[in-house]
Amino acid sequence: MADPVISAVPAHAAAIRSRARFLRFEIPEIWKRFLLALLGLVLAFVAALFSTVARESGSLWTTVILASMALTLAVVVGLTTVPYLARRVASGRVRDAFNYDVTGVGIVYVVTILLIGVAALNTGNNLLYVIVAAMLAAILISGVASAIVLRDLELDIRLPEQVFAGRRTQGKIGVRNRRRWLPSFSVSVVPLKQKPSGQWQWVPATFGFPPGQPAAKQWVRLPDRQLRRVTDGAAPPPGIFTESAYFPYIPAAAELVAELELCFPRRGRYQQNSFGLATRFPFAFLTKTRRVALAREILVYPPVEATGKFFEVLPLITGEFETFARGRGDDLYLIREYMPEDSARHVDWKATAKSGSLKVREFSREDDRKLRLVFDNPGPGTVSEQAYENAVTAAASLGWHFAEAKAELSFVAQGYRAGAEIHEFLAYLATVGPQASPSVLDVLEISGEYNIILTTRPRSTIRANLWACSYFIFIGTET
Repeated sequence: MADPVISAVPAHAAAIRSRARFLRFEIPEIWKRFLLALLGLVLAFVAALFSTVARESGSLWTTVILASMALTLAVVVGLTTVPYLARRVASGRVRDAFNYDVTGVGIVYVVTILLIGVAALNTGNNLLYVIVAAMLAAILISGVASAIVLRDLELDIRLPEQVFAGRRTQGKIGVRNRRRWLPSFSVSVVPLKQKPSGQWQWVPATFGFPPGQPAAKQWVRLPDRQLRRVTDGAAPPPGIFTESAYFPYIPAAAELVAELELCFPRRGRYQQNSFGLATRFPFAFLTKTRRVALAREILVYPPVEATGKFFEVLPLITGEFETFARGRGDDLYLIREYMPEDSARHVDWKATAKSGSLKVREFSREDDRKLRLVFDNPGPGTVSEQAYENAVTAAASLGWHFAEAKAELSFVAQGYRAGAEIHEFLAYLATVGPQASPSVLDVLEISGEYNIILTTRPRSTIRANLWACSYFIFIGTET
């Protein structure tokens, strides 16, 4: 019986608090500021009105005092209340922020309105005034209609999980209309340009005349200062989308999806922080764009497409790998002379009959296909940028090839701490750059794995015991 009493106490306390709040008549701070601003503006208007009356009655000092009071009240309200109210409503209006771009049709339309307006003022023709008013009303209707079309739309961006440089893939853009009754017309999803980071600063420069000439050929060279944007760090990552998706009609309470083809020319990290929902509906006077803060990021792996140079080096690697891992299996490796420890079931009787001595078949071993891919990352300036990209592509292509061949892979590189998963290694290669760090060959342990080593180390500095179990690809050279 105690439970009902205990549950009734909080409700009774809440009723007491709400009654006390009602008796105190608490007013939120924003309403206090708004009412004070309204009162200040009313007093300023009254003061300005009486200053006009005083001026007409010829009282100079009364006019000056009342006009000063009106101006002072207006300035105080503008400096204290307006910024506060603007900050309070800014966060709620961010999602409804719009950009406006005047179209060619809009420019012609506005010029036409000006010409008809000038003709109406010169002639006093009432019909021309009516036409100008109707044309201005069309602009107002266009702005309201386009704002309604863009509101209550939700954007969804879907990107593929695995993307390789130079390989075409598909990305999806979905738009959902949350309104229950009203559809949207002529909506485009456009990628917004990322604003450059940094601040405008005055930096030292040199004024030279004539301009555009080398310094030795200029007659006058004086110290000068120029206003430039100074970046505060590295350049932002490139954007993901370069094209727009167009939806001519989005029904109410429905979602439409458009597919866009994506192709990234280089490996690396691509990022898109915001998108835009744009429309020219209904009259195409303006392109109104609603900014949507929707961050998306994608990691583009290096290309793994086989090239001519890759086909040249792959047989050599495969041959040495099979030699290192020969043993029992199904693939014939070679036919050799019989040894006392060999099994009689491996004797090749045809080869024995032809040669007159016992011959046995030797097979490539399938249970020990262990391969280790070593990317010895060179330091900055060691090789050219193109040679470095070729090395990254070679490492990615070899890893992908042997992963599809079901070889037991492992990877070694500076700063790489992930496991033996090929996608983790490709993610490392997607963002790797020249790094000033010790070579991994100095600490590379010899194990039962066969090594494929990409390095810039000179041949003379490589340990002798690595040559017997490794295939070397020297970065920046043809071998």
